[in-house]
Amino acid sequence: IRDEESGYNKNLFCIPKHYEEDLERVFIPHGLILDRTERLARDIMQDMGSHHIVALCVLKGGYKFFADLLDHIKALNQNGDKSVPITVAFVRIKSYC
Repeated sequence: IRDEESGYNKNLFCIPKHYEEDLERVFIPHGLILDRTERLARDIMQDMGSHHIVALCVLKGGYKFFADLLDHIKALNQNGDKSVPITVAFVRIKSYC
């Protein structure tokens, strides 16, 4: 997405009522995020070959993306020509200002 991209009109999407006043435009549609997440899963499976995958989730912010990514990796693992072991771990990080 280029810096000069203006995004999409919010009226093209189903926006929860509590976000309507705060949201002006949508820059990245959910479908595009899902597509890129699936592509990332395919790239990970291709790059890892038959090596063990250790997936580390940063809690409080990344759990939804992490779950979606793992779902795609698991689907590729089950339906692909190879299967690799996956270990899942979680870490909680605190930021200090």
